[in-house]
Amino acid sequence: MMNNEHSQQRILQLVPALGDGGVERSAVEMAEYLSGKGIENWIASAGGPLVSQAEKAGAHHLQITVGSKSPWGLLSAARALSRVIDAHDIDIVHARSRAPAWAGLLALKLARRKARFVTTFHGVYSHGNALKRFYNSGMLRTPVVIANSQFIRNHIMDVYGYPSDSVIVAPRGIDPDVFNPDAITTQQRTDIRLQLGGSADRPLIVMVGRLTGWKGHMVLLEAFSLMKDIGAHLALVGGGDDGYLGELKDKAAALGLGERVTFAGSRRDIPAVLAASDLAVSASTRPEAFGRAAIEAQAMCIPVVATDHGGSRETVIAGQTGWLVPPNDAPALARALDDAFTDPARRTAIGSAGRRNIIENFTTRMMLEKEFSAYTRILGIGG
Repeated sequence: MMNNEHSQQRILQLVPALGDGGVERSAVEMAEYLSGKGIENWIASAGGPLVSQAEKAGAHHLQITVGSKSPWGLLSAARALSRVIDAHDIDIVHARSRAPAWAGLLALKLARRKARFVTTFHGVYSHGNALKRFYNSGMLRTPVVIANSQFIRNHIMDVYGYPSDSVIVAPRGIDPDVFNPDAITTQQRTDIRLQLGGSADRPLIVMVGRLTGWKGHMVLLEAFSLMKDIGAHLALVGGGDDGYLGELKDKAAALGLGERVTFAGSRRDIPAVLAASDLAVSASTRPEAFGRAAIEAQAMCIPVVATDHGGSRETVIAGQTGWLVPPNDAPALARALDDAFTDPARRTAIGSAGRRNIIENFTTRMMLEKEFSAYTRILGIGG
């Protein structure tokens, strides 16, 4: 018999580890949301830098390696989870990726407690053969699946034939108090702008994203080299593979960009970095499942140029909050960058429209309410 009061529900989230990625941050955000409702909740993972934040948010963290892909590791995790489900009368097990989904499913078979199961698709998984499709199917063995964008919802329906009315779309969002341009002082903007290579009379273009091939850094460098000579500076913000960083630096040198590109590495002050810039870019060559960079820039009143596929089609309104360009097309990207700097007043208006777009459609609160509606639905509360 399931409990019917919010305060009596008990939720267990499963993530491979609590690193500093979008999936992990979503789990911590949900933990805080649940705690705010008086709902006791747990996160099982192999640990990581966000454990303390999860515990501060009110979650009980359980050190369980739920992301193991080996049969023995899977069985070990499932046994540990089944004990947790029984000991704490867990109502819902929420898996946020594939290996944890299988561990959770097996745990539910081993446990005496009849808890419910739900998953969130945070991305597109490769599905080129029967084995991969079977592995992915662990995410679909539930009456309700959460998708983090309409793009992912359509993917789940088209590739796996999952029924559309069983998918709840919960787009990722930002905290308007954290991504608040009014909270960044003029001095902060000036200091960061100088750190990144910009100045009062030198436009600053910023791309925030992990240094990995499909994010499109190479295409952006080519596009930047094709821009009209307005003296702009480009800052690439994000950590990643040192080998790829070396390739990017070589590419910049070969294009003659020299001192016009700053490789800023990973930074924690992304709202301030964006506020200090004039334009943000998301140049991914593969579709973003959602694309947090695009909404973060808009939230800070910074126009964004993004590639026209995946989640960006849902978050960037072409001509109103930014520009959409074909993926892997340096000349088209260069034209959009040039267009962005032709009219400063228009760029400011586009930035303001961007923030309105995000506040109205893509806040963390909205995301959490929609995810929570999946819990309500799966338990049959409220109809």
